[in-house]
Amino acid sequence: MITKKTETLKKYFGFDTFRENQESIIQALIDGKDVLALMPTGGGKSICYQLPALLMKGTAIVVSPLISLMKDQVGGLRTNGIPAAFINSSLSSAVIAQVENDFVNGELKLLYVSPEKLISASFFSLLQKGNINLFAIDEAHCISSWGHDFRPEYAKLGFIKNQFPHIPIIALTATADKITRRDIVDQLKLHQPETYISSFDRPNIHLEVRPALDRFNQILSFVKSKKGQSGIIYCLSRKSTETLAAKLNAKGIKASPYHAGLSPSERSDIQDAFTFDKTPIICATLAFGMGIDKSSIRWVIHYNIPKNIESYYQEIG
Repeated sequence: MITKKTETLKKYFGFDTFRENQESIIQALIDGKDVLALMPTGGGKSICYQLPALLMKGTAIVVSPLISLMKDQVGGLRTNGIPAAFINSSLSSAVIAQVENDFVNGELKLLYVSPEKLISASFFSLLQKGNINLFAIDEAHCISSWGHDFRPEYAKLGFIKNQFPHIPIIALTATADKITRRDIVDQLKLHQPETYISSFDRPNIHLEVRPALDRFNQILSFVKSKKGQSGIIYCLSRKSTETLAAKLNAKGIKASPYHAGLSPSERSDIQDAFTFDKTPIICATLAFGMGIDKSSIRWVIHYNIPKNIESYYQEIG
């Protein structure tokens, strides 16, 4: 049976059918319920809040810690004819003022913001002037586990339910154990949330662990065997991203570093070069995160071992 949800899915996203749990999550939000959704990377998390944002009156506020992901998602939404925007440190004050006006005037269906921006007093006053249909908290694992080191502002997002008790919240993440899931629900003050856990079986992913001996030559050999493929090498420090990228370039392999110490314009240029296959390899810090919406990434290397298996699974997604 064709419904308004499936019509909207086809019209704006080009899909004929929903993936596992998507339609149920969307309906729960439309019904005003809070939701906790665990879905693997590539499982279609974004549609779970983008589509109900289109079907409901008002604007969805999407909290994301990744500037690069905001840019990718907003660009894709606009291409599909959906009025969307983001506010982060990469924008000028004039552009931010225009986005804020568009939000207050009801001209946006989705507005992406960083957690730092959301908890600021100035943005709270702006929220009170607009018509909000839902809050989406992406990368919700940042509330718990290793997330406190990544974005401590996530721990302050409980104010949303206090100030907007009747607006549904959806918390999304690719992985979270039982303790982390309980922490997410408690800290966001979700009210009897519907919980959806999709399968994490990824038969198309091959995992391999090697001894950390002569790491660079191992990486060099691997990268040469994957000529023409896009990949990410995660490093723990900004310096190591730059050092490793420089060593790869010296061997004739094009690579760029990507970390929070670069200027917004530098990060944007590097991201675009990677997205459009001009630079095949990015050496990136874990703390900043790439957040690249790029379907042709074929491999991920950890130059330094993650501190636990959950972090590893999150990062290879």
